[in-house]
This record gives sequence, C-alpha cells and structure tokens, in this order.
Amino acid sequence: MTDVKTRKRPAPLMLTPDAEARIASLMAKAPEDAIGVKLSTPRRGCSGLAYSVDYVTAANPMDERIDTPGGALFVDGASILYLIGSTMDWTEDDFAAGFVFNNPNAKGSCGCGESFTV
Repeated sequence: MTDVKTRKRPAPLMLTPDAEARIASLMAKAPEDAIGVKLSTPRRGCSGLAYSVDYVTAANPMDERIDTPGGALFVDGASILYLIGSTMDWTEDDFAAGFVFNNPNAKGSCGCGESFTV
C-alpha cells in the first residue's frame, strides 16, 4: 500500500501586504459582531459584475475563508469561480483609495473600472 500525499490547497486569491493591512484596519474598527470581511461579486455596473467588500457577522459554510494576520477574509462561494488566481491589493493616493483586483478571469471591464465581465 502506498502513502497518499496530500498537499495544502492554495488560497483562491492572493492578498498583498497592503490588502492584509487594510483588512486589519477594517477589523480594528469593525462592529462588535463582525467576524471578518467578505468579498463578493454582485451583479452590478455596465459590465455585469462588481467587487464588493463588506463586514460579515456569520460564517457561511459555502464561503472560502482566508485567514490574514489582521482578520478573516471570506470569499463568497458563488463568486469564487470568478476570482480564482486573482490578487487583491489596497491602493491609496491623494484622490482615491480602495481595493484593486488583478483578475486573470476578467475578459473586459467598463470604462470607469467599476465592473467587469468574465
């Protein structure tokens, strides 16, 4: 009988250190009942899907959980196929701040960058 080797499944998306720091900042001022933040891709915008990050108060067994140094990031189970292989970053400048996604699954996006299509 041979030994079956299992390897740890990679995270569905990668987070940059800036994204992890932003999650830590969000969790530091989160509502008392928040257990983490959740990334989802609701249907919205002119291209069809948008990225949404909100506090979450209960774990859904269908969601993927990614533990970061500053708190848990839950990835919506219905959105995961659109996000596999993506990188989540946080950028800030004099005029805007927000999470930015490098998503290899996106086939196009609207002109304003608010939504994408797969």
